[in-house]
Amino acid sequence: MCGITGIFDTRGQRDIDRAVLQRMNEAQRHRGPDDGGLHIEPGVGLGHRRLAIIDLSTGQQPLYNEDGSVCVVFNGEIYNYRTLIPELQALGHVFHTRSDTEVIVHAWETWGERCVERFRGMFAFALWDRQRETLFLARDRLGVKPLFYALLDDGSFLFGSELKSLLAHGGLKREIDPCAVEEYFALGYVAEPRTIFRQARKLPPAHTLVLRRAQPLPEARAYWDVSFTLDNPISDADACSELNHRLEESIRLRMISEVPLGAFLSGGVDSSAVVAIMAGLSTSPVNTCSIGFADPAFNESEFAQRVANRYRTRHQLDRVESDDFDLIDTLAGLYDEPYADSSAIPTYRVCQLARKHVTVALSGDGGDESFGGYRRYRLHLMEEKMRSVLPLGLRRPLFGVLGKLYPKADWAPRILRAKTTFEGMARSSVEAYFHSVSILRGPMREQLFTPAFRSALDGYDAREVFERHAAKAGTDDPLGMIQYLDLKTYLVGDINTKVDRASMAHSLEVREPLMDHPLVEWLASLRSSQKIRGQEGKYLLKKAMEPKLPDDILYRPKMGFAVPLARWFRGPLRQRMQEAILGPRLAETGWFNRPYLEHLVDAHLSGRHDCSAPIWTLLMFEAFLRNVMEQRSRP
Repeated sequence: MCGITGIFDTRGQRDIDRAVLQRMNEAQRHRGPDDGGLHIEPGVGLGHRRLAIIDLSTGQQPLYNEDGSVCVVFNGEIYNYRTLIPELQALGHVFHTRSDTEVIVHAWETWGERCVERFRGMFAFALWDRQRETLFLARDRLGVKPLFYALLDDGSFLFGSELKSLLAHGGLKREIDPCAVEEYFALGYVAEPRTIFRQARKLPPAHTLVLRRAQPLPEARAYWDVSFTLDNPISDADACSELNHRLEESIRLRMISEVPLGAFLSGGVDSSAVVAIMAGLSTSPVNTCSIGFADPAFNESEFAQRVANRYRTRHQLDRVESDDFDLIDTLAGLYDEPYADSSAIPTYRVCQLARKHVTVALSGDGGDESFGGYRRYRLHLMEEKMRSVLPLGLRRPLFGVLGKLYPKADWAPRILRAKTTFEGMARSSVEAYFHSVSILRGPMREQLFTPAFRSALDGYDAREVFERHAAKAGTDDPLGMIQYLDLKTYLVGDINTKVDRASMAHSLEVREPLMDHPLVEWLASLRSSQKIRGQEGKYLLKKAMEPKLPDDILYRPKMGFAVPLARWFRGPLRQRMQEAILGPRLAETGWFNRPYLEHLVDAHLSGRHDCSAPIWTLLMFEAFLRNVMEQRSRP
């Protein structure tokens, strides 16, 4: 795991300022503390920070082909590199290292832009081919590894693993994109390909970008997509057997390491399944790490300990106090743009703990999306059955009125909280799913933003992110559609972003075997009833794991990696929350309605409503303004 950065002159061969490139590279030193390297030639500069995992002695970067005409900087892992090396050697390529990085340069020479189709792994890389005068950028299929880029007014093209690398250049304008703000307050993150800054972009997952001198910046090209065919006739029994085989293969590939390796163990189904299979593949005890919480309502450490005991792992437990909110400013600086998933706090802590014992950790991320584990999936399917009874033309006016009239009842039993259901029934399937996952839903954002800000949006609604992806989903299956949407949005923008920044802050490599793309493709071919059956999510995974894990691990209610926001804002964070939300920074933007901000604060403090999610979203936006935007005036 590493950090990459670079500068490319799209207009000619102007000299690259070594000091500027070095500054960009050092901005990401936390991603690779073991080594650093630069490559500079007329019009091109590449930088790399290395966290050594494989081929510790000869895997330094930038790395070159035999004659030095092709140069690459690479972040991630190519897990199938050992099978690609003999294939490339048979074609005449000579390898000077044992690293997966060298596979990239020779694969480029052999297959060109299609080389990425041969790679199995998580990666973001930039490759310069002097003979073709071509800069080639690529990102892995599921967006595990990040890649940002920007074209400056003077024709300089910048790229980096994190936005802070681009900001370190000094030429990127810190001009906020209003559409990115709209997406953030809807989703809690800025969705690909947008960033918080107008001038910068994220390379979307499964895309490449090819730049050539004296040519306009092209559109990124997609090289892969997942297809929810749902047409695999395999029986449940055979599917369980096949799943076990595929999981073992994926996990075995991710256990290749020349440094200490372990796993996160939350006590949930996904991480427990990964640890159980790792234990069966390992000749020595697996290193596992867990976070426990002082508040029993959020504490899963008992279940993690049971799995650790069953497989006799070397288990490390760190307890986080319920009031572990001192990371707010740290997180704002870490993510470089607004990011509102509060589980970033325990994720940061578990990475901090893991790095004390290992350099590589396997996680269970990606399981909910592919296996059908989220509770919201089951609720959506229930709503879809009701939506199918009446056409949208009848539902929209009828349930639209009911949704407006029915009171918001956070305090009531769930069966009486019908407002969200009525609002969902008044929408199309994609609109309803977007509405259900939004932090501040459409009517709330209308009240939050001032007329001036809404005018700057020029009619843009964050719902368009989901509609754009839904148009490419290629399925009308209700579950398949929302799984596809989550793979394109929530998994990339929230989960992968959270884990990448939290782990890299501690120079820890995290590998996600449940995001192995052949596994994801196979799961997308299975019937939806093999993922959700009745009220049971992750049906197939749980059945496959029954011989390996006890029922109270597999079939207990999902807890998640939550923190007690509601209590924080009525207790120890009360004053800080009020000062941030009602203070000068948000007011000076001119974007937020003061009366609505006061309403959110008063409604939460009085106990009338739980407004902790929108309040946290506002708090983190204020922290972004303070820790990132105001950096321009600091040395």
